[in-house]
Amino acid sequence: MLKLFIGIGIPYIGVVGLLPKVASVDLFMFGVPFVYAWIFAWFVLTSGCLLACWRLFDRLPAKADAQAR
Repeated sequence: MLKLFIGIGIPYIGVVGLLPKVASVDLFMFGVPFVYAWIFAWFVLTSGCLLACWRLFDRLPAKADAQAR
């Protein structure tokens, strides 16, 4: 269940849950509206969450199988 929360829940909350609050901010980052920078940042952060899930949960059983052979 923690794996699903890290891989799917955190990005969902970051994009869909916080988007109304982020959309109300009138700020520019590097000439880009903050809401666009926020969405673009979550592309990278979602990949990071998926990488964390893979390293924490999925990679370890694969190592155990390789050592058993």
